[in-house]
Amino acid sequence: MSAPRNPATNSGSAPGAATAPAQLFERPEGGERALLVQPEDGRTDPAEALSEFEALAASAGAEVVGRLYGRRRAPDPRTFVGPGKVAEIRAALADAGGDLVLVNHALSPAQERNLERELECRVLDRTGLILDIFAQRARSHEGKLQVELAQLRHIASRLVRGWSHLERQKGGIGLRGPGETQLEMDRRLLGGRIKQLEKRLGRVRRQREQGRQARRRRELPAISLVGYTNAGKSTLFNRVAEAGVYVADQLFATLDTTLRRLDLPGGEAAVLADTVGFIRDLPPQLVAAFRSTLEEVVEAELLLHVIDASDPGRDDNAAEVDAVLAELGADEVPQLRVYNKVDLTGGDPHVERDDSGRPVAVWLSAASGAGIEALITAISERLSAAQARGVVELGPGEGRLRARFYQLGEVLEETITDTGGVRLAVVLPRRELERLYRHEGLSAQLEPMAEPALPEAVNAH
Repeated sequence: MSAPRNPATNSGSAPGAATAPAQLFERPEGGERALLVQPEDGRTDPAEALSEFEALAASAGAEVVGRLYGRRRAPDPRTFVGPGKVAEIRAALADAGGDLVLVNHALSPAQERNLERELECRVLDRTGLILDIFAQRARSHEGKLQVELAQLRHIASRLVRGWSHLERQKGGIGLRGPGETQLEMDRRLLGGRIKQLEKRLGRVRRQREQGRQARRRRELPAISLVGYTNAGKSTLFNRVAEAGVYVADQLFATLDTTLRRLDLPGGEAAVLADTVGFIRDLPPQLVAAFRSTLEEVVEAELLLHVIDASDPGRDDNAAEVDAVLAELGADEVPQLRVYNKVDLTGGDPHVERDDSGRPVAVWLSAASGAGIEALITAISERLSAAQARGVVELGPGEGRLRARFYQLGEVLEETITDTGGVRLAVVLPRRELERLYRHEGLSAQLEPMAEPALPEAVNAH
């Protein structure tokens, strides 16, 4: 563990020359023996929040040597926790032999730097810890690009330590130069790398979109698994799709999106996607960096919202997932809730239905396989209801809208009208068809896929 260096002085200056301390600060080396600090904000139960944070620390490979709670009416602008709590943390570090402080809250760059100065050890906030876990878990090329982008965006806001010993704007012999500080140079280099990563991820995004269009042409509906981290998504994914995805009892065990074919009753098939798990206060850098991956969620016809039935805070966790889905624009995607780990609650697998008989929740155990057949049946029922038929007439000048219908799904039939336009009979996800009708000023009756008859034609004009 290296301590912050003392400000350097210009001892070789000429008599009478002004001296300017360099304000150099180098961050201490990282450690593994962590002291956890849990601020109390009144929004969540501190013990529950600390328990989850400890699981995050364990997932990062830290050895937890102590825990501290803190309460303040308002955050201290300099250290967030205040001078009294800083002294308490310093004493606890000395007693436990810790060399790392993890704070379960977002810290500003200045607060993080000041805490490291005071404590003479590495300090990470919640965002930094989650980014470190993601850096360890990323395996695919796309995942590594996404994690690097998120880390660079985070680091770019934390270029706050000295470098003033390389300052070239102060003037004087040996100090005149191009007028760029080392800090500005770092920002410029980081900005260039961020733009490069964004371009590469843009290409990945286009490739994903091409894959989705190919699946639409093959009439394969998309299903995405979502849920709070460690709810058992990957275990369920392996059970229903025989995927062989890595599974572990830890937060964020898997990051990379995996796609598998899912065979449904009646010879139908779908594409099942296992996505990254969500968590409370998910860093916005990660949401932005993983947007191309999370588009699998936005574009899905059905979401399987996996919930840990044995978790006392399952309702709060489900609400956090719904909040992230709303942020992504996926709150309109139909959901089928899957309550996993029912074997740990002593309950029996079963299916819940609404007043119309539609399945809305399935209780099962992915580990034992109990309730999986009921889940497959419920998925098939929901997908049948999610697909809709529509008929629309377009004028000769509406080729763009015609191309859009072909892009989104299967056009069952196309005929030329007497006016030179086209009459399309289409099959699309119901929400896509309704959105097109709404945005383009069209109106049409929609019927479920199970109904063979097509509705009456409507005119767009």
